[in-house]
Amino acid sequence: INPLLAEGQIEGGIAQGIGMALMEEYIPGRTENLHDYLIPTIGDVPPIETILIEVPDPEGPFGAKGLGEHVLIPTAPAILNAIRHATGVLVTKIPATPSRIRAAIREKEARR
Repeated sequence: INPLLAEGQIEGGIAQGIGMALMEEYIPGRTENLHDYLIPTIGDVPPIETILIEVPDPEGPFGAKGLGEHVLIPTAPAILNAIRHATGVLVTKIPATPSRIRAAIREKEARR
């Protein structure tokens, strides 16, 4: 297994999680192309340090197993938890756009 390709799978999964949490939203008639449907670019993804620990999977081809899925799944919840920690509000709909975060903050302040 090529370590560089494995790292690419990990970094790609994290980028997808960032997109899910902060950017990607399909709105029929409005986000039907890559100009309007936002996905993370290199400027949106922080530096990632990948540490590979090789443990072959006896069921996988040549000992291989999936990588991208495992980093995609926790990324959006981690980002939403960081937003909650920083702002004190729970964003319940993704993507957590600035307008949704501001609305959640205003709603919390209005309840005081």
